[in-house]
Amino acid sequence: MKALFISNDSTIFDAASPARVRMRDYAAAIGELHILSSASQNARKEQDGNLFLHPVRATKLFRVRTLAKHAHELILKNGIEIVSAQDPFEHGLAALLAAHDTSAKLHIQVHTDFLSPWFVRSGNWRSPQVRMPLLNRYRRRIADRVLPAAHGIRTVSERVKKSLIERYGSRISEPSVIPIAVDPAVPAPIRLPEHPFHFALITVGRLEPEKRIEDILAALKLVAVQYSMVGLFIVGEGRERKRLERMARSLGLADKIIFLGNRSDARALMASAQAFIQASAYEGYGRTLIEAALARVPIITTDVGIVGEVFKGYEDVLSAPVADPTALSLNIVGFIEDTAVRQELPIRAEAAARAHLTSVGDSTIRIAEDLVQTLAHA
Repeated sequence: MKALFISNDSTIFDAASPARVRMRDYAAAIGELHILSSASQNARKEQDGNLFLHPVRATKLFRVRTLAKHAHELILKNGIEIVSAQDPFEHGLAALLAAHDTSAKLHIQVHTDFLSPWFVRSGNWRSPQVRMPLLNRYRRRIADRVLPAAHGIRTVSERVKKSLIERYGSRISEPSVIPIAVDPAVPAPIRLPEHPFHFALITVGRLEPEKRIEDILAALKLVAVQYSMVGLFIVGEGRERKRLERMARSLGLADKIIFLGNRSDARALMASAQAFIQASAYEGYGRTLIEAALARVPIITTDVGIVGEVFKGYEDVLSAPVADPTALSLNIVGFIEDTAVRQELPIRAEAAARAHLTSVGDSTIRIAEDLVQTLAHA
């Protein structure tokens, strides 16, 4: 089988990156894999066994047109049988346009719960307002065009699959559910940087609007009134960092929050915290929840992604509604005050995570099989 992936992960052009390793595995399972991705000026076209990398330089304004043009050329030149886009938005539209008037099948990956109301919603009376990209409304309209035209659709959770079926019904092919691959090996714990906290929370992820780190800060403000020993480590980078730093200062939390930036050892740091917390507005899957569970750290999370599917609220994790800092604060207090719960829930969460990963099996092989099934689509 000859496949083309349209991606925006420029790290695949780094031979030592995890993304490159993952793509090599996909290529081995597929047969011949071409990857087209936006990249820096330094990236070069190259072949790595039966993996072929094609960088393109495209401005945001002309990205879809540029990707579609190059993808169409690759389809014709290399006899590509199936084109898979990493999202149903800009990349999905580029794949749709590229496959037009060719024999290539269209396969769309849906990693984001874009039909969640929080994909476009900025907040409510209980929470800080977070400016969500206006582009998200347009992206829904793109998906409405792309998904019904796809011969195959892969989602990463039952939550996302259910939302697609509710919106599109029989107008789309039944989505397959193949979760994101997570390494079940747990790295040795690494101590958190020196800090004065007796109860250290940690959150890990991109500092972008959909992660709603603001809600964690608001929850911490509520908790710190009675529990002065609590503090928060924030691992990750993104466009929201400066705004979050200003918010921390305005709330009087500057001495209770430590920004660590991007850390390659984030999984190892998790195990040294007293609890992991996330306040995402939406998640397609929630890989960091699996990683936190494997590290046996107590988890506080909003009801997103695989919560309810892999992890049960108040059995494996403490869950809260989206955009509800008060509920998050009560969960933090629950872990501070109840040692038994703080000890028991991580054991259950780890067992649930490992059972889930076992049921997933080899996602690389399953993805290749999903592409084969798409090829067989009439």
